[in-house]
Amino acid sequence: PPAHSRNDWIGPPDKHSNLRPVVFYVPPEESPLERRLREARQEAQACDQQFWARHNRAFSQEKEEFIYSRLKAKGVEMRDETGQKATLNAEEMADFYKDFLSKNFRKHMQYNR
Repeated sequence: PPAHSRNDWIGPPDKHSNLRPVVFYVPPEESPLERRLREARQEAQACDQQFWARHNRAFSQEKEEFIYSRLKAKGVEMRDETGQKATLNAEEMADFYKDFLSKNFRKHMQYNR
Protein backbone atom coordinates (compact mmCIF):
# COMPACT_ATOMS: atom_id res chain seq x y z
CA PRO A 1 0.00 0.00 0.00
CA PRO A 2 1.07 3.58 -0.53
CA ALA A 3 2.79 5.26 2.41
CA HIS A 4 -0.04 7.81 2.78
CA SER A 5 -2.77 5.13 3.10
CA ARG A 6 -4.77 5.11 6.32
CA ASN A 7 -6.70 1.90 5.64
CA ASP A 8 -6.19 -1.84 5.62
CA TRP A 9 -5.43 -3.18 2.16
CA ILE A 10 -6.99 -6.39 0.90
CA GLY A 11 -5.09 -8.35 -1.73
CA PRO A 12 -6.18 -10.80 -4.39
CA PRO A 13 -7.08 -14.35 -3.33
CA ASP A 14 -4.15 -16.55 -2.37
CA LYS A 15 -3.70 -19.34 -4.93
CA HIS A 16 -3.56 -22.03 -2.23
CA SER A 17 -6.01 -20.91 0.46
CA ASN A 18 -8.36 -18.81 -1.72
CA LEU A 19 -8.41 -16.27 1.12
CA ARG A 20 -7.70 -12.62 0.43
CA PRO A 21 -4.70 -11.51 2.53
CA VAL A 22 -4.94 -8.26 4.46
CA VAL A 23 -2.13 -5.76 4.96
CA PHE A 24 -3.16 -4.04 8.17
CA TYR A 25 -2.82 -0.30 8.60
CA VAL A 26 -0.55 0.67 11.49
CA PRO A 27 -1.38 4.14 12.83
CA PRO A 28 1.64 6.27 13.67
CA GLU A 29 0.58 6.54 17.30
CA GLU A 30 -0.87 3.07 17.75
CA SER A 31 -1.83 2.42 21.37
CA PRO A 32 -0.75 -0.80 23.12
CA LEU A 33 -4.35 -2.04 22.99
CA GLU A 34 -4.67 -1.26 19.26
CA ARG A 35 -1.38 -3.04 18.67
CA ARG A 36 -2.56 -6.15 20.52
CA LEU A 37 -5.77 -6.19 18.46
CA ARG A 38 -3.89 -5.79 15.17
CA GLU A 39 -1.41 -8.52 16.09
CA ALA A 40 -4.25 -10.84 17.11
CA ARG A 41 -5.93 -10.21 13.76
CA GLN A 42 -2.66 -10.90 11.92
CA GLU A 43 -2.18 -14.12 13.86
CA ALA A 44 -5.75 -15.23 13.09
CA GLN A 45 -5.21 -14.43 9.41
CA ALA A 46 -2.00 -16.49 9.33
CA CYS A 47 -3.77 -19.45 10.97
CA ASP A 48 -6.67 -19.19 8.51
CA GLN A 49 -4.30 -19.06 5.54
CA GLN A 50 -2.43 -22.14 6.77
CA PHE A 51 -5.60 -24.13 7.56
CA TRP A 52 -7.31 -23.43 4.23
CA ALA A 53 -4.18 -23.95 2.13
CA ARG A 54 -3.68 -27.37 3.73
CA HIS A 55 -7.40 -28.20 3.45
CA ASN A 56 -7.65 -27.16 -0.20
CA ARG A 57 -4.50 -29.11 -1.10
CA ALA A 58 -5.94 -32.26 0.53
CA PHE A 59 -9.30 -31.68 -1.16
CA SER A 60 -7.75 -31.36 -4.63
CA GLN A 61 -5.53 -34.39 -4.19
CA GLU A 62 -8.31 -36.61 -2.84
CA LYS A 63 -10.69 -35.42 -5.55
CA GLU A 64 -8.21 -36.33 -8.31
CA GLU A 65 -7.61 -39.74 -6.72
CA PHE A 66 -11.37 -40.34 -6.45
CA ILE A 67 -11.97 -39.40 -10.09
CA TYR A 68 -9.06 -41.57 -11.24
CA SER A 69 -10.27 -44.59 -9.27
CA ARG A 70 -13.86 -44.24 -10.50
CA LEU A 71 -12.80 -43.82 -14.11
CA LYS A 72 -10.41 -46.76 -13.82
CA ALA A 73 -13.22 -48.92 -12.37
CA LYS A 74 -15.34 -48.00 -15.41
CA GLY A 75 -12.47 -48.79 -17.76
CA VAL A 76 -12.28 -45.16 -18.92
CA GLU A 77 -8.99 -43.34 -19.50
CA MET A 78 -8.26 -39.99 -17.79
CA ARG A 79 -8.25 -38.32 -21.22
CA ASP A 80 -10.26 -39.20 -24.28
CA GLU A 81 -8.89 -39.49 -27.81
CA THR A 82 -9.11 -35.71 -28.34
CA GLY A 83 -7.13 -35.01 -25.17
CA GLN A 84 -10.11 -33.80 -23.18
CA LYS A 85 -10.03 -34.68 -19.49
CA ALA A 86 -12.67 -37.25 -18.56
CA THR A 87 -15.12 -36.26 -15.83
CA LEU A 88 -17.73 -37.80 -13.60
CA ASN A 89 -21.31 -36.65 -13.36
CA ALA A 90 -22.74 -34.66 -10.44
CA GLU A 91 -24.24 -37.72 -8.74
CA GLU A 92 -20.91 -39.54 -8.80
CA MET A 93 -19.08 -36.48 -7.46
CA ALA A 94 -21.68 -36.12 -4.69
CA ASP A 95 -20.31 -39.38 -3.25
CA PHE A 96 -16.87 -37.80 -3.03
CA TYR A 97 -18.10 -34.53 -1.49
CA LYS A 98 -20.17 -36.34 1.13
CA ASP A 99 -17.27 -38.62 2.05
CA PHE A 100 -14.75 -35.76 2.17
CA LEU A 101 -16.99 -33.65 4.42
CA SER A 102 -17.62 -36.61 6.71
CA LYS A 103 -13.91 -37.41 7.00
CA ASN A 104 -13.06 -33.78 7.77
CA PHE A 105 -15.97 -32.98 10.08
CA ARG A 106 -13.83 -32.89 13.23
CA LYS A 107 -11.21 -30.68 11.58
CA HIS A 108 -13.92 -28.20 10.60
CA MET A 109 -15.39 -28.24 14.08
CA GLN A 110 -11.95 -27.56 15.63
CA TYR A 111 -11.33 -24.77 13.11
CA ASN A 112 -14.65 -23.11 13.93
CA ARG A 113 -13.92 -23.28 17.65
